[in-house]
Amino acid sequence: MYIKYSPDGVKSSILKFYSEELLKTIGQEIGAEQGDAILILTGEKDKVLKQLGDLRLEVARRYNLIPAGVFKPLWVLDFPLVEWNEEAGRYFAMHHPFTSPLPEDISLMASNDRDTILSIRADAYDLVINGSELGGGSIRIHNRQLQEKNFDLLGFTREEAEAQFGFLLGAFEHGAPPHGGIAFGLDRICTIMQGNTSIRDYIAFPKNNQGKDVMIDAPSVLDDKQLAELNVKSTLA
Repeated sequence: MYIKYSPDGVKSSILKFYSEELLKTIGQEIGAEQGDAILILTGEKDKVLKQLGDLRLEVARRYNLIPAGVFKPLWVLDFPLVEWNEEAGRYFAMHHPFTSPLPEDISLMASNDRDTILSIRADAYDLVINGSELGGGSIRIHNRQLQEKNFDLLGFTREEAEAQFGFLLGAFEHGAPPHGGIAFGLDRICTIMQGNTSIRDYIAFPKNNQGKDVMIDAPSVLDDKQLAELNVKSTLA
């Protein structure tokens, strides 16, 4: 949706829902002048925020608002630790289940209030250059009690946590130092440094729109001997 301000008045795709006077007020509140346009997206908050970010970068590229050869890095912090999945009826880790919450937010993990849980911040970080993510990482949990709290929050039973991650929980009992990491994408670095927008141009073996690697013709059919070695059975007719 859009609102455009011109000498002839306000033009908008939402005029049938809102009065021209209200749209003028919106423009005044954000300092819009004649010749300006306001672009509006609606929908689920997380999806809209992603779309607005993409729109912002596209407008910047079209109007040459990102000078060539100028790189503006910034760190993005305070990510949510978890997100709520309505369909599954439980929380999922935003990064991964071994990400540590910020120390000052650990006490919030005992809450039964969804908004409180969703306000817990992860000790995670992304590096962004000119609006594009270059890499990300986090500080990991390094003690058993906190890791068990996180598994509880994510809906693991103690038995499930022990079956899947008992080796890790056991290792924490013997002591693990605070640790973390970060990963950078070489293809992303090349894309940004060359001033391009398509990461596919820098991926060694990009897939087509069917998920197939046309260079080495993968994925391809496995023969019965290979399947038998892996104890895998194909259901293809």
